[in-house]
Amino acid sequence: MLRALSHPDRRAFVAACRDEARAAGDVAELSALSLATVSEHLKVLRTSGLLVLDKQGRNWFYRTDPAVLDAAIAALRLLR
Repeated sequence: MLRALSHPDRRAFVAACRDEARAAGDVAELSALSLATVSEHLKVLRTSGLLVLDKQGRNWFYRTDPAVLDAAIAALRLLR
């Protein structure tokens, strides 16, 4: 999880998907990275469990998993 959050763009993607589900294209617009690179970052975030991919009709949307994010925050607090 910490590795997934180590990149500033990935942190921005998690924050953007925290309050509302977003399509990959919407997430990509938050960064100057290429769509292929954003896709790789989203894969890292999905693999870590920080982002979940939901299907709504014909579309796929990313959202933050609050339980996983809370666990990451709790783990970081232990380091203080």
